[in-house]
Amino acid sequence: MERNRSVATKKSPTGETRLSGAAVKRPQITDALARTFFEEWARVGYSALSLDAVARKAGVGKAALYRRWRSKADMAADLVRQLGAAAIALGDPGDQGSLEADLYAALLAARRMLRHPLVRRILPDLYVAMPREPALAAAMRPGEMMRENKVKALVDRAVARGELPADVDRRAATDALIGPLYWRIVVLGERCDRARLKTLARMTAAAIRAG
Repeated sequence: MERNRSVATKKSPTGETRLSGAAVKRPQITDALARTFFEEWARVGYSALSLDAVARKAGVGKAALYRRWRSKADMAADLVRQLGAAAIALGDPGDQGSLEADLYAALLAARRMLRHPLVRRILPDLYVAMPREPALAAAMRPGEMMRENKVKALVDRAVARGELPADVDRRAATDALIGPLYWRIVVLGERCDRARLKTLARMTAAAIRAG
């Protein structure tokens, strides 16, 4: 439980003002709650997920959880938003010199995320829950926009090299890149080795060129 309390109004190391007597939100407790939340989501699904169970299994009181998030939807939306931003930031391979090489590097980065056991179990359930939880749909939007922008940058590089026409459909390119990999790993449960990724990169490059 979070028993540590500040005794005076002061600035935290991050510059945040804390009022006298206010409970301090310890990062290790936040991390434990987030980790347990995703583990429970993967185990029972979003609809059956209980915040009481999350707090209990994280070894903290319910008050510690509710100081951070007001509801299950609020907690899910916040954690999904953070996870999406982190995954996009880590999965930026940069310029590889050609369209096919860029696509292969992007597929490698996406595979690292999709092969995580919790991600494989949570993602399908997340997409099922989104129509009933507008907060989840809103939380996914920034990550989706970042992903589209990264594929757009990849396509723009190919246009600048003369590999693609300037009017290529950049949004369709995003669908062509992510869809087959998601199907193989998340839906079919395959591992998708590097040879398969190279084939997907080659086929995706051909599909994008064909418009």
